[in-house]
Amino acid sequence: MSTPTDLYIDGRWVPGSTGRRFDVENPATRTVLATVADGEIADGRAAAHAAERAADDWRETAPRERAELLRAMYAETIARTEEIAALIVAENGKPMADARAEVAYAAEFFRWYSEEAVRLPGFLSSSPSGARRIMEISQPVGVSLLLTPWNLPAAMITRKIAPALAAGCTTIVKPSWQTPLTALVIAEIADDVGVPAGVINVVPTTRDVDVVGDLIAEGPVRALSFTGSTRVGSQLLAQASNRVLKCSMELGGNAPFIVFDDADLDAAVEGAVVAKMRHNAEACTAANRFIIHRSVHDEFVSRLSDALSGMKVGSGTDADVEVGPMASGSALESVRKAVSAAVADGARSVMCGEQVDDGYYVAPSLLVDVAPDAAVLQHEMFAPVAPVVPFDTEPEALTIANNTDMGLASYVYSGDLARALRVAERIDAGMTGINTGVLSDPAAPFGGTKHSGIGREGGRHGITEFLETKYIAVTW
Repeated sequence: MSTPTDLYIDGRWVPGSTGRRFDVENPATRTVLATVADGEIADGRAAAHAAERAADDWRETAPRERAELLRAMYAETIARTEEIAALIVAENGKPMADARAEVAYAAEFFRWYSEEAVRLPGFLSSSPSGARRIMEISQPVGVSLLLTPWNLPAAMITRKIAPALAAGCTTIVKPSWQTPLTALVIAEIADDVGVPAGVINVVPTTRDVDVVGDLIAEGPVRALSFTGSTRVGSQLLAQASNRVLKCSMELGGNAPFIVFDDADLDAAVEGAVVAKMRHNAEACTAANRFIIHRSVHDEFVSRLSDALSGMKVGSGTDADVEVGPMASGSALESVRKAVSAAVADGARSVMCGEQVDDGYYVAPSLLVDVAPDAAVLQHEMFAPVAPVVPFDTEPEALTIANNTDMGLASYVYSGDLARALRVAERIDAGMTGINTGVLSDPAAPFGGTKHSGIGREGGRHGITEFLETKYIAVTW
């Protein structure tokens, strides 16, 4: 695998201002996968100035030309699926099947926004008095700082880069230091297809706080898009408020998975496995709280336990592996502490597979006998551990589901569509899947309520995060 390991600034690969580098670890083997240039404040500033220099030309580039470049990035990403998927497995740890699915999902953002680039919103009408015309046009917000997490290292970048470029914005990407290699390959793809220098800049760094803080505090950045924890997101919002930057925040999740007594249990269990275990259970949309009607609780737990027990744990490079390692040692320790605390509070842990000891592995497991107000239900697990809570009535299920400060994804299984829709409307979350364990779609708005974020990514909404609406009063 020939993967870039330097910073990508102004169309060039550079070692960084200090030449310092950091190790990228393979979580399946705990060995060093590569060493990557470690960006500093000076490198962040260089990327910002490159984006600023490229901004006017990119803004004036014809929408069709921007669209064709995005379409070319889509085609090249698809062509390199196996290479990128192998890289995701190596630096992230997820199983190969999930990595391939991520590449397809990531590429689709390039295709979707290649189509949206030529359909930027605009409007013309007469004022009520008839004295003038009201003209509304869309303009790019400007240089955009894109901060991405480690759990979907390809898709979380393309979900931001694609609409930004379609809108006419230039970008600075700061990927997670845990998974920077995928971001650098995406920059390589952009370079290969001819995206102009300075339009995309990628600065991996272990000094996130300093580099990002400096970019927010001064310079040409006008928009900030972040995917990550609520804690970090709230800190970034506070910093961005000093300069009134346009902010889009996709933050934490704590998704309820509600199963009513009339649900198809086979479908519910199948959906539960997908909603919980996709991408190693390290996704903000992952089902985190299983709220099961008491009459089907025991049967559901038994079937889910059997399904999880059949999943092979191991290195994602093995074709039949369905559960890879956690992304890091700190993530593994955090899960162990959360499970221990839940058991101490009265829950019972049901292991659903054999533990692998070589890397940062957690075997799939269930937590049963969990109280509705248990502390474990208040935190995003981000691991293949599923707390299960029984309920008796619809209002009770909604109370449990909404008893969190998060509101990203949610899932409802019921044979009664009217009830499912009623419950979906009353769950305080930005997204609900009815009788499906899969929500994400490049054509759909992705985002949450409460502490789960601000704004939407994907769909027709995603591009508006990188646009400003200008009103022009015209008389003729």
